[in-house]
Amino acid sequence: MYITLKDINKIYPNGFHAVHNFNLEIEKGEFIVFVGPSGCGKSTTLRMIAGLENISSGEFLINGKRANEMGPREREVAMVFQSYALYPQMTVYDNIAFGLTLQGVDEDVIEQRVLKTAKILGLTDYLDRLPKALSGGQRQRVAIGRAIIRKVGIFLMDEPLSNLDAKQRVTMRYEIAQIHQETGATTIYVTHDQTEAMTLADRIVVMKDGYVQQIGTPYELYFKPANVFVGGFIGEPPMNFARGRVENGSFRFGNAALNLKDCRKDAAALEGREIVLGFRPEAIVLNPQENAFRVDCDVELTEMLGDNTNVYITSGEQQAILKVDSHDTPEMDAPLTFYIPHEAVYLFDGETELVINQD
Repeated sequence: MYITLKDINKIYPNGFHAVHNFNLEIEKGEFIVFVGPSGCGKSTTLRMIAGLENISSGEFLINGKRANEMGPREREVAMVFQSYALYPQMTVYDNIAFGLTLQGVDEDVIEQRVLKTAKILGLTDYLDRLPKALSGGQRQRVAIGRAIIRKVGIFLMDEPLSNLDAKQRVTMRYEIAQIHQETGATTIYVTHDQTEAMTLADRIVVMKDGYVQQIGTPYELYFKPANVFVGGFIGEPPMNFARGRVENGSFRFGNAALNLKDCRKDAAALEGREIVLGFRPEAIVLNPQENAFRVDCDVELTEMLGDNTNVYITSGEQQAILKVDSHDTPEMDAPLTFYIPHEAVYLFDGETELVINQD
């Protein structure tokens, strides 16, 4: 199924405007992720798609047909919640089969589909167990199984992995991706975890304060952020930022004066403007090279993470995080010189915080 949201708004009776003019076209079989901090409107938008929240204004279409007034069952959606919402007195088998049982599907058909679903999810050996005898990851798989067994055209997932530990989340991300490939259903997934968004999505919708900030592929959001918020939200550690004014073609980053004329054709047009300069922690290099800005700094803290190290530095009054190979981990409380390649520098307008693209 394909979905269209046109100028969708959600305004609660107390006047709170939760979602502002949300526009999105979702293709059949696409995996879309809504991502953003708590309270940004992503779950509210998902609930409007599910029919669990009324749409205040705008038009919601499923396969080109207006669906604003349709109930949840008419929309042919299946939803997986953060809390699993399993029936504790029912076995895994009965939990997965529950929706089909309510529909009066023949028992032989139910058994066939439950066994097939359980095989996909690795639950075959647990069908006789109650939910209390399962791990968090296994319970979430049961909740997903209950959704996918119905063979609906739209899957909605509201932070389904937030109750799992780090290792379980990695495993379940892989399993959700596999399930999506097998079912081919249109999937809308809500999370505040940008790693989940980047690894699962065909396209990501980044939201803040009820507004869509940017819609794009993981690659587009990472390498072509539309504004400071997206640049800082996508990526781990987040993008480094410095705010200041362009003077004589240069921008001051800590102890360094970065000559923007070396990397920007529009440097003259930026003269006197308040801007935000950004660069990603992993974009820096430690060896001298041409077409790069040199920055001298002091190392405040290092975090060795295995294959790489996060290095917290100060340069003058400017702070930043660098990401380096673990073999290059510097000494703490020691001076360090690093280089920012010209092509790794992002500039944003100081007032609007929108990216300043070169013509």
